Amino acid sequence: MMRKFIIATIVTATLISSAGLTQEASRSTASIPDFSGTWVYPFCCGVISPPAGPGPVINKSPRQQPYDAEGRPIPNYQWRGQISWIGDYTNPILKPATAEAVKKKGEIEESGAVAPTPRNQCWPEGVPFIFDNMGIQIIQTPDKITIFYEHDHQVRHIRLNQVRPSRISPAWYGDSIGHFEDDTLVIDSMGFRIGPFSMVDWYGAPFTQALHVTERYQLVDDDEAVKSAEGRGAITNYRLSRRASAATNLGADTNYKGKVLQLQFTVEDEGVFTVPWSGIVIYRRSSDEWPEHVCAENPGRSPGTPIAAKADF
Repeated sequence: MMRKFIIATIVTATLISSAGLTQEASRSTASIPDFSGTWVYPFCCGVISPPAGPGPVINKSPRQQPYDAEGRPIPNYQWRGQISWIGDYTNPILKPATAEAVKKKGEIEESGAVAPTPRNQCWPEGVPFIFDNMGIQIIQTPDKITIFYEHDHQVRHIRLNQVRPSRISPAWYGDSIGHFEDDTLVIDSMGFRIGPFSMVDWYGAPFTQALHVTERYQLVDDDEAVKSAEGRGAITNYRLSRRASAATNLGADTNYKGKVLQLQFTVEDEGVFTVPWSGIVIYRRSSDEWPEHVCAENPGRSPGTPIAAKADF
């Protein structure tokens, strides 16, 4: 009789424990937000500085974004060449050699020429350079996040709840693993491949194999903090109109009244930066269809984009 009682107790406890785990898993799954869909970052070219602490290199060019007679921003494929990307090489996050690289790129821009970047050379942009794509599209599944970027069919694959291998093969977008902390998607990336035009931003700051980027994505209310961030972005970057490019065009859905997607990221690379620094990107919902944007075939291509001397066919 005692044996039957013990067995019954164990079975009952197991069922209760399993039920508890199931309920906990259900609650955990229910708390995970859905980031799926198309989002728009309405600025070019750079990310937003944090409200405090070390932030990204920003554009020190005195040129202002041109507007038409009705006060609307002129599409960037028309004002390219009027605006330079001259980074503030005095930013204290930069080590001396890094500051010199930023200064040299700025001098090329000041001369009226176009300095090469991964975007205008049709190379993979890497992380965090890729964050200021005007459009992103997210596909979310229980074990993977896939992020498509508007420029030139670029894709990132983020494995969820996985352990990073002991040996990482360098890749253009690094080795990215993610997990959820309550309502926040945290992505940890390292192991980046370095190419001839690799840089962390529009201003020429390079990176080394030590580059480590942490991203935190949240759905947040469209409140004063968001408006403040976008206000800072408008000061240092250029707000894009819906006519931002000739062949591709994503715009924010003005009828959407829900939450916005906020990316807060931190960059660490002791080889080129004196301290870790952070940036912000605010993405708004888009109702537009996802465009096709082929770098070398884009009629609104950036100055400096390589063009073949003759057609391939």
